[in-house]
Parts: sequence; structure tokens; C-alpha cells
Amino acid sequence: IALYQPDIAGNVGAILRTAACMGIGVDLIEPMGFTWSEKAVARSGMDYVGAVDVVRHVDWETFLGQVQGRIVLLTTKGAVRLDVAEFRSDDVLLMGSEGTGVPEEVHARADVRVLIPMRPGLRSMNISVATGIVAAEALRQTGGWPV
Repeated sequence: IALYQPDIAGNVGAILRTAACMGIGVDLIEPMGFTWSEKAVARSGMDYVGAVDVVRHVDWETFLGQVQGRIVLLTTKGAVRLDVAEFRSDDVLLMGSEGTGVPEEVHARADVRVLIPMRPGLRSMNISVATGIVAAEALRQTGGWPV
């Protein structure tokens, strides 16, 4: 899981908690809209935050220089519906910031763009919920669930 310039500490904490339970590392692409030491990260992540392999990147270019595998962007402008998307074990699931998503250059760099199907007229899901949904499907397809 990679989070592009996340805005809300509570969402990041919830994603870290989910990632810990699923055995998935998390990349944080800065700048973030909060300080890493913010209590909301710890509150929503509980004591699970220390159980996650977290890598912080100072910017998008630094992340690109270190990422391995396909970049799979979760977006409301996705080209592939989640229910037909095919995941690989080395995919990096990229989530945009809560307020603005990702800029066009990041969108264009994604190897795959995935859309969670939703009822018409609704804009988006909470990022931590959407991350859990996509991560669960990716783990199901790749046999990556913890034993």
C-alpha cells in the first residue's frame, strides 16, 4: 500500500492498522497534511502502528526510484472495475490524498487504474475503507493472506 500525500492522520492510522492485520507494508509519500507524531495516527492505528513496515518518502520522485512492481492506482476515474481487475503479488496499491486525489502526472504513471463500483450519484468512499476493500481483493487473488 502506498499513500500519496495523505491529509488526515486518522485515516492513515486506520490504514496502518488494517495493513498490520493483513501483513502489508505501507509507503507514505510526503508531504503529508499532518505531523507524523500526531495523536490521531496513534489513536486510530492503536498499538498496531509498530507492527507495520512503514517507509516514508520525501516526494513522488523518491518513491518512484524505490518502488518495485506495478503501480495500481485506486481512483474514481478508474479504467478497470475492481470486480474484474487482476492483481499480482508485487503490485503496489496507490491511494491518493483525501482532498485532491493525485495529480495527472501520477495518474498517468500508474500501470493500472482501478475503480470500486458504487451506486450512481455518489462520489467516493472513505480512503481507509476503500484501501481495505482493494487490499482484501488483491490478497484473495494472490493467495497473500496471512496464515
